[in-house]
Amino acid sequence: MATSKPKKNSTSKAESSRKYSPAAGKSVETEMRAMKQGKLKSGRSGKKVTSRKQAIAIGLSEARKAGMKVPAQKG
Repeated sequence: MATSKPKKNSTSKAESSRKYSPAAGKSVETEMRAMKQGKLKSGRSGKKVTSRKQAIAIGLSEARKAGMKVPAQKG
């Protein structure tokens, strides 16, 4: 006999609220585009950014500085 699992309620707060604002996504998108064009530079060293993760981190950092809805950094 197969027992049916209880369905999860899809109206919980964790599922309904956004982690990042749409504007923050635009910021990340802009930084990714700059990275692909070879125009994105890292902080002090000024070296060209080649890592996708680093480009996303820079985009989120810029969004935080601008006051957009972005969770605080871990660590």
